[in-house]
Formats: sequence, structure tokens, C-alpha cells
Amino acid sequence: MKVSQTIKLARKNVSAARKQGKTIGLVPTMGALHRGHISLIEAAKKKCDYVVVSIFVNPTQFGPSEDFGKYPRPLEEDLKMCKKAGADLVFNPSVEEMYPEKNITWVNVEKITENLCGRSRPRHFRGVTTVCTKLFNIVAPDMAFFGQKDAQQAIVIKRMVADLNMPLKIIVCPTVREQSGLALSSRNKYLSEQEREDAAYIYKSLQKCKEMIDSGGRNTETLINEMRNILQQKKSIKIEYISIVDEKTLENIDYIQDKALAAVAVRIGSTRLIDNFPIDITR
Repeated sequence: MKVSQTIKLARKNVSAARKQGKTIGLVPTMGALHRGHISLIEAAKKKCDYVVVSIFVNPTQFGPSEDFGKYPRPLEEDLKMCKKAGADLVFNPSVEEMYPEKNITWVNVEKITENLCGRSRPRHFRGVTTVCTKLFNIVAPDMAFFGQKDAQQAIVIKRMVADLNMPLKIIVCPTVREQSGLALSSRNKYLSEQEREDAAYIYKSLQKCKEMIDSGGRNTETLINEMRNILQQKKSIKIEYISIVDEKTLENIDYIQDKALAAVAVRIGSTRLIDNFPIDITR
């Protein structure tokens, strides 16, 4: 496994693989890797000949009061995990390498970034889409791999790729969970033991929603109220949103007719956690 800190060297390594006829897979991460990230690398290994993992804590997707400064950066451990999972190249640039000057060019996806996480993090997705565009331009992958846990992000990136005619395929892989059901996240490291136990109620609320839908529940107000009742059982959980939205527009819906997304964001202490599950009653 090779490690590149510069754009020039990363492009050189990928170009050499491309000349050998290899297909290129990209797994964009901010490091602090866990089993969820590893599952993305493994998925990329199955579909692509040469796998690039980017490790870059992107400052432009953090708000002024968010955790950019304290975001975990265990690079040595991350590199070991990448190597064990079979990555061929890790691209680990500095902020100065990715943003040599103050950025004045942005990739902005409208409408589908305004609901859910976009309501409380108004510039977050602008940072995500811009850095992903940079990574796609640097690595030129045939496929890029994202996790279902960040469902809105994956939907936004898919739309950006389609609208801008980018020559790659976005692959969304299933959420990996702890035994309690809590979705794996780099931010889980911030949780105390008690907070981690409480955080399992996020998944419990989503499970209840799924059970109700499987039993014929379609009215979203009823479903959301039941999810809220479960989350409110734990005083540590402060609800940011509970939403059921159209899977394409990400607009709130009153009644489930075909495909949708149930999504939750909460704060436990100072830690913000998100989770979701896709709904498809057409099956």
C-alpha cells in the first residue's frame, strides 16, 4: 500500500494503475476509521482493481461552532486498517494541499440540501460537494463508495454526479451497526458508556417505524410521533429532527405511497448523531 500526501503523487500512482487497465475505486473518508469504513473498502475491492482511500478532515464542511478542531485524527491506526483491508493507495493531503488559497469556487447542490441536516448545517453540503468534486478530479475513479448512514450526503453526491455528467458511479453500501443497533460513526468515540447505551434508542425508534410500516402504517405524522415517544424515553437525547421524506426530493411527506426515507438527527451531550432507513413499499 502506498501513501500520498500530494495531489501530484496521488495522480501519478492512479495513472500508473490506469495504464495497467485497472478500474479505480475511491472511498472518501475523514479518517478515524471503523468497521463501517472497512466495509466500504471491502466493497470497493470486490468491484474495482485498484482502491484509493482518501483521509482528509475537510474544514469546509464544518460550521463555526462544530468539532473540526477536536475531530479524531488517529492516522497511524487508520493506515494500518487501510492496509489490512486491502487498500492500494491512501491519499492523505493537508488542508494547505487541498485549499492552497482561500476557496472562492464552490459546488452547490440546491433544494435537496435544504431539509434534514441542511436546516441546521446550512453550509455543510456545499463543503461536502466541493471536496468530493476535488477528490473526483484528483483520483478520477470509476466508482466511489459511500455509506447509507449518511443518506442525505449520498443522495446529494449522486445528484451532483448526474447533473454535472461526471464519469463515475456512486455505490451506496449498507449501514454497519454495533450489537445494540447504534450506527457506527467516528463521533461515537465522544460518547460515554451511558450515552452510548442511550444512543441505541435511535435505532429502536427506526425499528419501530419500520414495524409500523410493515404492518400497513402510512401516515407519517403517526409514525414520527411514535418515534419521538421512543427517543424521549432518554433524557440525554435532544431531538434535532425526525423526518420522513421523499427519497428523491428529500421533501417532507404526509403519506407514504412508494419510496421514502425515515431519518433522525439527535444530540447526546455535545455529540450529534444521525441515522435512517430507506422505505420501499412497492416491493
